[in-house]
Amino acid sequence: MKRMITLLLCVLLLAGCAPTGPEQAQVNIVATTYPTYLAALAVTDGMEGVSVSRLDTGSVSCLHDYTLTVNDMKKLSRADVIVLNGAGMEDFMADALATSTATVIDCSEGIALLPATGHHDHDHEHHDHDDHFDGHYWMDPANMACAVDSVLTGLLPLLDENAHTRMVYNTATAQQLLNQCCEDGKTAMQNATLSGAQLITFHDGFAYFANAFDLPLLASIEEEAGSEASAKEIVHITELVRQYELPAIFTEVNGSDATARAISREAGCGVYVLSTIMDGREPFADELSPIAPYIEAININITTVIGAFSQSEVE
Repeated sequence: MKRMITLLLCVLLLAGCAPTGPEQAQVNIVATTYPTYLAALAVTDGMEGVSVSRLDTGSVSCLHDYTLTVNDMKKLSRADVIVLNGAGMEDFMADALATSTATVIDCSEGIALLPATGHHDHDHEHHDHDDHFDGHYWMDPANMACAVDSVLTGLLPLLDENAHTRMVYNTATAQQLLNQCCEDGKTAMQNATLSGAQLITFHDGFAYFANAFDLPLLASIEEEAGSEASAKEIVHITELVRQYELPAIFTEVNGSDATARAISREAGCGVYVLSTIMDGREPFADELSPIAPYIEAININITTVIGAFSQSEVE
């Protein structure tokens, strides 16, 4: 009798520990970049049965130099949906995409891409799309709003109708915040007392940011390991700084600043750091939308530019 009671207790304990629902998420979404990750989180915010993760691409300043890790491959193998930046930025995962059965969402669909600019002399092969277009479109909040819409459009056929209302609401909330970010940024630029506000950047990912906030982009140089600026380019940039009496030049947070520092010493300008938002914090639970960290990063870039050209301290 005691053995029977013990057996029944064990069965009850095991039943209590067993999961009450499926162990795996109904839809497993993998985003290839931090911006597309935030876009996917924004659309699916508060939804059950959806898992969103991302590849570890935030460790590089240029996606063309990224190599998939073992952990990345595991994530991709389990993905039901892969959310791409698109615009030729994911050449590093062409083989993985070719063998994947996941639904692919390209966030660059419908976005007017700018022509590629800047010094970009990588050792890897380029596809035609890479050579002709700039894939950093997310640096314009208006384009980020389009990317969020692409995620919504791609997910609607995959989820039941009960989820549609929530996703549409989430998308509208994120887009409203992104549009407000764009308007607030333009207003801040217009209200600031700026001196010679023209950009020279040591990364080719700021053209969309410059366009979004009406900042002339004098020059951009993609500088990284194995792709340093030439002596001719250094002389040219130094001459531009002197010609336009620029108080500042800009590097990227994950990129090299060696050449910029040398030009700073030669021309007497300051060196400031901007972000292409390849990485960042996780959204907070109490934020209006998971798109908030992106908006925060854009606002920091705006504050940095204003501080650099007004020669005031950046908070």
